[in-house]
Amino acid sequence: MMPRRPAYTEPMKWCAIFLFLMASSLPIHAQVPPGFPAPVNLWPHGAPGAAGHGQADIPRLYPFLPKNRSTSTAVLIIPGGGYQVVAIGYEGFQIAHWLNAQGVPAFVLDYRVTPYQYPAEIQDGERAMRLIRAHAAEYGIDPTRLGVWGFSAGGHLASTIGTHCDADPAPVPNPDAVDKLSCHPAFMVLAYPVIGMTPPVTHMGSRENLLGANPNPQLEHNLSNQYQVTDQTPPAFLFATSFDPVVPVQNSLDFYQALLAHHVPAEAHFYDYSNHGCGLAGSIQPLSTWPLLLRNWLVQLGWIPPDAPPPPPPAPNIPMWIPGLKGPGEPPPAAR
Repeated sequence: MMPRRPAYTEPMKWCAIFLFLMASSLPIHAQVPPGFPAPVNLWPHGAPGAAGHGQADIPRLYPFLPKNRSTSTAVLIIPGGGYQVVAIGYEGFQIAHWLNAQGVPAFVLDYRVTPYQYPAEIQDGERAMRLIRAHAAEYGIDPTRLGVWGFSAGGHLASTIGTHCDADPAPVPNPDAVDKLSCHPAFMVLAYPVIGMTPPVTHMGSRENLLGANPNPQLEHNLSNQYQVTDQTPPAFLFATSFDPVVPVQNSLDFYQALLAHHVPAEAHFYDYSNHGCGLAGSIQPLSTWPLLLRNWLVQLGWIPPDAPPPPPPAPNIPMWIPGLKGPGEPPPAAR
């Protein structure tokens, strides 16, 4: 839900932590600041429904591959931004660093946002899952151990992948071999997510950016993911604040209750606090424990081993967008 004011804006302090990260062997021609992995184009021959050939029309994936692995598990990270921008800094690259420090490979998605609408955003998310699986051997990961982690509107996209992917995927014209792979995640992490698309639960900005001002009621219901949970929905971890001023906590409550009703393993943590868009909350002491709860859940379910390296200590959020980076989620200068 944007714009969100970043809590930390000193580039020299955050840029250095990424200098060790590996670049992908499948780069596209795009401007990338030094020290960051080169992006991978989701559709080398053009994304479905692309309106042009500019940076805003090319969804991409940033592979963050740790030098020392603790697991064959990997995670697709989907930053939020109200389907208006992509908060790729503190909800993307900083999350990848948190996972990499524990030996977990991570992939950060920069997806199409407004003026693009459904199904473009969903297509990008599903394609990212499939593309990672298609290159699992190259990335040194187990394609059956690929999870998804979404924030805010990125949580809606992540939960859509988790509930729709194989049963009701977003249509892709002229599918290729990658599109024939499953995009079903092994697990979901949903941080202060948008789940429903119907008022009053929904975040109206996300709803309008994804579906338009007057969406089709059936599509609106279909993309309210609390109604799409089945016994096959993957396990989920949810985090939110009880008094979230932007996305009502009822989104998380509804999804959690649906998971329980279908006997899907789920864990939820609701903090007695008012916040939205905190990322790892390194500068918000009352919320700063939530990443440790997530780490414990990942260990308990076997996604990372108990002896994996510890997560990095809490740190301030890096900026919402990385200076010098180009991509479809880039906010206008006034919103950074």
